[in-house]
Amino acid sequence: MNLEDVGSVFSGLPAYPESANQPEANRWGEGSQGGPATTTTSTAEDNSLLDAYSRAVTGAVERISPSVVNIEVHQSTARTRSGEPRERRGGGSGFVFTPDGLILTNSHVVHDARRIAVTLADGRHMPASAIGDDPASDLAVIRIDQARIDEPGLTAAALGDSQLLRVGQLVVAIGNPYGFQSTVTAGVVSALGRSLRSYSGRLIDDVIQTDAALNPGNSGGPLVDSVGRVVGVNTATILPAQGICFAIGINTAKFVASRLLRDGRIRRSYIGVSAQTVPIHRRVVRFYDLPKEKGVVALSIEGKSPAQRAGVREGDVIVALEGHPVAGVDDLHRVLTEVRVGVSCSLTVLRRTEKLELRIVPEEAAN
Repeated sequence: MNLEDVGSVFSGLPAYPESANQPEANRWGEGSQGGPATTTTSTAEDNSLLDAYSRAVTGAVERISPSVVNIEVHQSTARTRSGEPRERRGGGSGFVFTPDGLILTNSHVVHDARRIAVTLADGRHMPASAIGDDPASDLAVIRIDQARIDEPGLTAAALGDSQLLRVGQLVVAIGNPYGFQSTVTAGVVSALGRSLRSYSGRLIDDVIQTDAALNPGNSGGPLVDSVGRVVGVNTATILPAQGICFAIGINTAKFVASRLLRDGRIRRSYIGVSAQTVPIHRRVVRFYDLPKEKGVVALSIEGKSPAQRAGVREGDVIVALEGHPVAGVDDLHRVLTEVRVGVSCSLTVLRRTEKLELRIVPEEAAN
């Protein structure tokens, strides 16, 4: 081996100070087990992983932060002894989802608000008004007054698909609590398909559980994936626990927002089941030629409900309602909103391996 060959062998090794013991350095470079070369490689790999994680979080924050707003609300309370109206101040977060100033937030943030003001990411303070709110899903849409499509500082957030989420996936929760711009927490999707009772008393199904910490002022802010797409709307946290926070799936939010924009309220049909999205075995899908590979399992049946009168049992998997395929809780909500209240319709369920057609008469749900 000539000197050029020796030089090529050591050219890829880290440089050592001239004062270092050269024979010892050569022995480390030969890759002896347990030596500092292994430690150096491990440290470099750890730094690389940390950098990748940091890049994902910072990239998501940079994309979504211009869309996040602080919402200040003035609500009426009991009058004073002199008869003058008394106001209570509150607020939360939200995010712009259209270029003309429509903002998505929680219903409990703006419910019964007399006045609403929005602070944009650039610090501007603008009045806003409520388009509609839905306490049953804890979602609301407000609009910045006199906003224009070319209004500077109005950046619409990119909306993702909450049905594509996986447990363990990186998510970032962003809010604007009490005017502290872009409060960021990161975590993972802890569980999918959770149920959460809204303050109206109705169960919100298909809720995302995450360990990305939420503060009280983060309500209504976006939960985003690693590329900055909104996959949920932050809504609640379990106060006695740590790392148990919830967000409403963006697919549910899209549907609710579209109905609020059209009608100002949501007129829902009600069948009385607590449900969760589940996969259907491929053999069953092929045998019955089902259009979807997922359905909605009935976890519990409410007493004296349309589902109980129709003969729905716990464990039944709903796959269609009035001929419309049901591949998830979002689909069931969508179809129940479209069907007519008080009109008998067909409900297709799988009971173990048997396919059944039941007749059910949905009732109007109280908002």
